[in-house]
Amino acid sequence: MPMTAEKKPALPDELAVPVKAAVEPEVGPLVEMYKWFHQNAELSLKEEKTAARFAAEVRAAGWTVTEKVGGTGVVAILKNGDGPVVLARVDIDGLPVKEETGLPYASTSGVMHACGHDSHITIGIGLARVLPKLRDKWSGTVVLVGQPAEELGIGARMMLEDPKFHELVPVKPVACLSVHDFPTLAGKIGTCSGYATANVDSIDIVIHGRGGHGAWPHLTVDPVVIGSEIVLALQTIVSRKLAPGTRAVVTVGSFQAGAKHNVIPDSAKLMLTVRSYEDESRERLLAEIRRIAHNVAEAHAATKAPEVSSKDEYTPAGYHDPSLTKRMRGVFEELLGKESVYTAEPMMGGEDFSRFPRYYKVPGLQFRVGGAKPGHDPDVGLHSSKWAVDPEPTLRTGTTALARACLELLVRP
Repeated sequence: MPMTAEKKPALPDELAVPVKAAVEPEVGPLVEMYKWFHQNAELSLKEEKTAARFAAEVRAAGWTVTEKVGGTGVVAILKNGDGPVVLARVDIDGLPVKEETGLPYASTSGVMHACGHDSHITIGIGLARVLPKLRDKWSGTVVLVGQPAEELGIGARMMLEDPKFHELVPVKPVACLSVHDFPTLAGKIGTCSGYATANVDSIDIVIHGRGGHGAWPHLTVDPVVIGSEIVLALQTIVSRKLAPGTRAVVTVGSFQAGAKHNVIPDSAKLMLTVRSYEDESRERLLAEIRRIAHNVAEAHAATKAPEVSSKDEYTPAGYHDPSLTKRMRGVFEELLGKESVYTAEPMMGGEDFSRFPRYYKVPGLQFRVGGAKPGHDPDVGLHSSKWAVDPEPTLRTGTTALARACLELLVRP
């Protein structure tokens, strides 16, 4: 089926009604399953129980499931005749956060699904249960990916670098879909066209000075002073080196130096997070960071040039194909009503789902599913120790929307 923005979504009585009917009896069991995933959160690269439960549930729904792809990743395949391939991805890892939600099913291990991946996992299982019920409505192949280590920004790459992944998915998908909970009202769907999540780079700068007594600074080369000037100079990159209106962030999250009041240390370390959208902006940001660090250090006669390095592999920006986004927005409005679909703002947060459409060079969309109860505290959001979705409306809406989005891209008999 051609990927065109002009194509009108199916009328509700064609696909929306049967999708909703297939989802509804699954909501109760999915809520109970969600509570298990929430209570048993596991850290990135250690998602053994999570991956095993996800694989078992999807396999029980009739899919062909392969585990341990790219570490703890899971790839499930559902074939239903000839037609296009659609890839749907959910992430499965938790965060090292001590939960403070007060929920009866709260995690007590010090690891928490503070980013709502428990809802993503459960929505993926909901999709796995719903699509086999609707075999007469579509033809093609759906690939459901349970991806580890999203919070480290490396899980998608690990799966795509595993030869096993390409043996399982030999045909290029026509599009890649994903879902992410958000602290907006549960039952709402948000779509963002164009850049939606940012390039994420983690940069370390080690500054070399010459330590000594704090009472005789003239006999030292103070790395704290050098580092302080670098911190201030870095703030000019976005305001003076990029075109006005360019979305970018340079944040110094850590400044480590010294251990005593009256001792000037030999070195200092800055830890940065750098966010951007376009590849050109990213390259300019990184080049300017290196230039500033080296030139400021040289101006202060540092004992040697600073070491500027990337701590972790960067996460590429997420770009949502405008035509696919427009098409899916129309589908969601028909499915849920226009009042339940909003235009989401682009974020400077990172999400490595972006690697899948980027790798295949196909349209991608990660839509947002509201997870908050009415009256939700706006200060509680993703990665908060107090964040958890309202399960029933979140899972119902997320499963319905993801199933309907997949069907939109598959051939109809």
